[in-house]
Amino acid sequence: MFEMLQYGFLQNAFLAGIMIAVVAPVIGVYLVLRRQSLMADTLSHVSLAGVAIGALIGTYPMVTAMIAALLGAVLVDTLRRSFKAYSELSIAILMSGGLASAVVLMSFNKGASRGFTSYLFGSIIAVSTTDLLIMAGVVLLCGLFFWFFWRPMYVLTFDEETAQVSGVPARTLSLAFSLLAGLVVAVAMPIVGVLLVSSLMILPAAISMRISRGFTMTVWVAVLTGLFAVLGGLTASYQLDIPPGGTIVLLLLVVLVVVLIVKRLFSLGAASVGTDANVLRSKTVEER
Repeated sequence: MFEMLQYGFLQNAFLAGIMIAVVAPVIGVYLVLRRQSLMADTLSHVSLAGVAIGALIGTYPMVTAMIAALLGAVLVDTLRRSFKAYSELSIAILMSGGLASAVVLMSFNKGASRGFTSYLFGSIIAVSTTDLLIMAGVVLLCGLFFWFFWRPMYVLTFDEETAQVSGVPARTLSLAFSLLAGLVVAVAMPIVGVLLVSSLMILPAAISMRISRGFTMTVWVAVLTGLFAVLGGLTASYQLDIPPGGTIVLLLLVVLVVVLIVKRLFSLGAASVGTDANVLRSKTVEER
């Protein structure tokens, strides 16, 4: 198994996967709790338009994807506040706009269709040294953000109005979080692909929320789940010669199903024990 790590492209893929698996689930937990699960999907579609622009003008695609994701994050935050009663409208508007722009821009550069495929579905050989350096910068930025704003973000996530009353700069912090989410989506594209990048954020959070108690534990379990899925998915992708993005997401879905089944069995077992205890208690009362 470790023989595959002698290849440079696999070393890059695993390093990139580990970095993404550490930050993406943390962002995902906040997105789920803020009821913005589809925001990652929206930003990934906008990022795809950025990739298309980069390929069209001959610029490094990840850089243009990051710029597009940042602009998308600002628009999502702005539109969310404009449609407070229907905040999901901002998601739908930008998702369709981003995808439509990407499709039109791609049609101008038909020779780059193969490169687009690696961004759509992820590729184990798509991660370059430059990508790694950019990812490391984004991971460092995320680490600093959550180091300094962990507590304010916690308050903001559960009650924005209380956060504002408490003196938390809710609007600025919310915008900064959206920008970070956009950056993580953009740098995760070579590994998981645009169409599946949101799964690496949301599925670990969903799994963790079913088995964890407390916010901090939820974040840690989500990160460990993401690491397990990325490392396992990349290994299986190399061994079976299948796309890494789909493999990672399918692995996460299997884990989610197993967790739900085990959780259900535990609930049934606990209910059965409770029923037996009640019956025994009733018999004891009758005997007395």
